[in-house]
Amino acid sequence: MYKVALNFEDDVTRFITTLPMETVADAAYRSGINIPLDCRDGACGTCKCHCESGSYKMDGYIEDALSVREAEQRYVLTCSMIPESDCVVTVPATSEVCVRSQQADVHARLTEINHLSDSTLSFAVSGDQVRAMHFLPGQYVNVQVPGTDQWRAYSFSSIVNQANESVSFLIRAVPGGLMSTYMANKASVGDSITLRGPFGSFYLREVRRPVLMLAGGTGLAPFLAMLEKIQQDGSAHPIHLIYGVTHDIDLVELDKLKAFAVAIDNFTFDVCVASENSSWPQKGYVTDYIEPSDLNDGDVDIYLCGPPPMVEAVSSFMQEVGIQPVSLHYEKFTTSK
Repeated sequence: MYKVALNFEDDVTRFITTLPMETVADAAYRSGINIPLDCRDGACGTCKCHCESGSYKMDGYIEDALSVREAEQRYVLTCSMIPESDCVVTVPATSEVCVRSQQADVHARLTEINHLSDSTLSFAVSGDQVRAMHFLPGQYVNVQVPGTDQWRAYSFSSIVNQANESVSFLIRAVPGGLMSTYMANKASVGDSITLRGPFGSFYLREVRRPVLMLAGGTGLAPFLAMLEKIQQDGSAHPIHLIYGVTHDIDLVELDKLKAFAVAIDNFTFDVCVASENSSWPQKGYVTDYIEPSDLNDGDVDIYLCGPPPMVEAVSSFMQEVGIQPVSLHYEKFTTSK
């Protein structure tokens, strides 16, 4: 049996498990998900999707439904696709159209609250439902602020820790922020927390070439989860992270980055602080520390997570240097008060 992540156009991800020799379309239907299809015989092409990662076989379809070029580009017909490993499949439709049941909330309990600095907090939640959660490193969930009907979006900063059935998150301490105020002044270990998700098309793809990760502020969170996954699976390709913040007090989780640099072959990182008053040796912005070798003449996958000005600055930088990476995945975030 293999696990398949189905990513929909509205950034919702659902996970299914295929039985031996079962097609993705049949496994999805058994799980309450209707991938659009008409024929089930590999003849119409209606169920065409794209396999982001994983291995599979496909037999019994005609070229009118899926051309040789499309097959080489890892487009698949889910009515004919039989996974031979865990896979990630992008579905060109919304979850609202395909999913017959609503995504269930995950009920957890607060197990850790850490004040990493004056500007950043981390928290962890655990429980049986957390242990059973499936998500891709880099994705996020909506977290309900206890005692309110308000939700806030946070990226996972870890994969599921099977030892204590927990996942963790980084949040910026925003003056007057609902979640910040709750975590700083009201939260206690053991409190009930509700999560909803996962969501997002920003997630770690299969590492097939050099990777450049660009993190701004608490945009570091998804990269911590990605690096944990890479440490688990290994990588033969170089991976470089550039982590930038505004002030010295915004620097967090450096010990984790140092540990990843020891544990993961070919992983390196740089850290920079924008403030002119910083005592950190590397001053400036993330784009100041992108070297030509990091871009590898465009044969690179770039992941970018940070506030909108940073995302826009990186986009402008790429245009200026005239490099078109194989892929550029990004996520902008803003804080809520």
